[in-house]
Amino acid sequence: MKKWHLIIDNVPQKGSWNMAVDEFLFNSLSEQPQTFLRFYQWKNPTVSLGYSQQIQRAVDISFCEASGIDIVRRMTGGKLVLHDHEITYSLCSSDKETFTDRLPDSYRKISLGLMKGLELMGLKPELADAPPVEYIKGVLPCFSHPAQNEIEVNGKKIIGSAQKRVGTRFIQHGSIPMGENEQILRLVSSVRVGSKISLISLSEAFGRELSYEQTVDFFIQGFSDFFRIDCLPHEFSSDDILKIQALQHDKYESRDWTYLR
Repeated sequence: MKKWHLIIDNVPQKGSWNMAVDEFLFNSLSEQPQTFLRFYQWKNPTVSLGYSQQIQRAVDISFCEASGIDIVRRMTGGKLVLHDHEITYSLCSSDKETFTDRLPDSYRKISLGLMKGLELMGLKPELADAPPVEYIKGVLPCFSHPAQNEIEVNGKKIIGSAQKRVGTRFIQHGSIPMGENEQILRLVSSVRVGSKISLISLSEAFGRELSYEQTVDFFIQGFSDFFRIDCLPHEFSSDDILKIQALQHDKYESRDWTYLR
């Protein structure tokens, strides 16, 4: 069985740190097949932007600043996501044999692994069809509509994901809402969302709240069963920490990066 490196962050961290860790893991991938699986939380409510989004078109900056909501920009594409009372996963890999070298294939496979975790919880997830054109071309938030091969439960999106690929290396990370945050999501968006929200949290779908530890265990088991792999705990060295801190300070806490000036 293949071995994956597993990282579970038990302490919620700032958005700038979370994004720096994900990029560090992506940059750490070797030419040999290698996979990192990480789960983490957010210290503060945080809006994350897709790599190429224009912040003024997507985010109500004044509301976020007045409400203490942080703003970060991801290295991946996709649309605005509000990270609040959620679990986030990230998966970085250079294993072409497992994931192929095509974005749609790897995206779908990861969704199937996540679905296995949801099934172990007793849920009945499904893969979504292609979204309408107005969602693809517009600036509505990520949870306004599921993208193709994202995951739905009861006809609503339960996990939103984004991927970046360079050759055979890729990173995909995604938001798994644990509880309801729909009202704040409407307020952080610069677009008045109206009724266009397709979101169901894990607690709503499951019928009660799950702990972070319980939920992560379900997803780890789901990935292990679907991909037939073992997950081995991975720890950062002191040198790794210094490199992550540098990325956090120089890039993800920089207004030039966040605002793309």
